[in-house]
Amino acid sequence: MKLSVVIPAHNEAGSIAATVDGVRAALREAAIPYEIVVIDDGSGDGTLGIVEQLAADGDVRAFRSHYERGFGHAVRAGLDRFEGDAVAIVMADASDDPKDLVLYYRVLEAGYDCAFGSRFMPGGSVTDYPAVKRIINRIVNTGIRLLFRHGYNDTTNAFKAYRREVIEHLHPLLSPHFNLTVEMPLKAITRGFSYAIVPTSWTNRAAGESKLALTEMGSRYLFIVLYVFLEQHLTRGDYRRPVAAEERAPSAARRPTRRFAPGGRPPLRRR
Repeated sequence: MKLSVVIPAHNEAGSIAATVDGVRAALREAAIPYEIVVIDDGSGDGTLGIVEQLAADGDVRAFRSHYERGFGHAVRAGLDRFEGDAVAIVMADASDDPKDLVLYYRVLEAGYDCAFGSRFMPGGSVTDYPAVKRIINRIVNTGIRLLFRHGYNDTTNAFKAYRREVIEHLHPLLSPHFNLTVEMPLKAITRGFSYAIVPTSWTNRAAGESKLALTEMGSRYLFIVLYVFLEQHLTRGDYRRPVAAEERAPSAARRPTRRFAPGGRPPLRRR
């Protein structure tokens, strides 16, 4: 199974090299087949040129986004371009721990459709998280968890991995901005794909500026949450994934679980 890593980047000249090198080192050490796809979202600081220099080994591909500006558009441009059997979305600011990609890959190898990370479960960690953003994050994620009853406490985290067939089943994706980080996992969950939740680590950026403007995103997050909620409850399952016969009567080995311990092989979780 080949893993594609999509990295959307806007003015990340100070961190993109560290991000790419970290991902490359972690996946090579674990002997995981991979490609890195960097999508430049209209940068004006030379980000694209730096990535093109990193592409000499052939494991990195760099493109300008063919959509309008916006984080969600940049991710969608990467989803149009990736060639692997699965895809992980990684932030360009080196905040995500590349070693967690290995754990995501093991989750997908174990048979899950999606690998979701949580920075706020036992084993997860955050370093230098701005206090106000953390409070808002916890409130928003608690609200989403109560609304969808999925037991997941870090839905808004962009750092996640999906099998190719999941991505194909999530279309059409609507979010042009950071609300895509909510749209994708909520659609995957409500449309019936399996997932495991694993502890991940996050460290605040050391270079550049955050692109997430909380004052601009509130209504957009609310829109996409309500959109998926209404789809789940009003469409009578029109968008749910087809269920294979062997999944309709799960064995004891496939009873629900949401946690994945490194080195273990958990039973599948189907919604």
